[in-house]
Amino acid sequence: NSIWQNNTAEVMGHAKTDPVVFAQVSDFARSIGMIPLELKKEQPGYILNSMLVPFLMAAQSLLVNDVADAETIDKTWVLGTGAPYGPFRILDVVGLDTAYNITKAIPGTEKIAAMLKEKIDEGKTGVQAGEGFYKYE
Repeated sequence: NSIWQNNTAEVMGHAKTDPVVFAQVSDFARSIGMIPLELKKEQPGYILNSMLVPFLMAAQSLLVNDVADAETIDKTWVLGTGAPYGPFRILDVVGLDTAYNITKAIPGTEKIAAMLKEKIDEGKTGVQAGEGFYKYE
């Protein structure tokens, strides 16, 4: 069971993209049962990741600064928003190695990177490994 909506496709062109080609890509996405999400201009990380990364960083900051544990942070998010999963379940799905590589590139996140690296070194890289912030069967 994936937490992601696998039926969406972010469609992004650039300044020189032919509008006809852009429309064809969106039409193709629709033809295979996807919902095209059309960006008006280039954006690194597209839309989802542009929102997701700061959200996950905020949650990890709460954890490394000992504000609350991962379970409480997740529970707060789920109860407060009605979302099916909290940030640490999402991190487990994304993979802690991916989160670590992103975090290393962001200045001022050394504590978060160190926490992720510790988990990775223990083999706790997320759902695929059977354990990250949570254990999976």
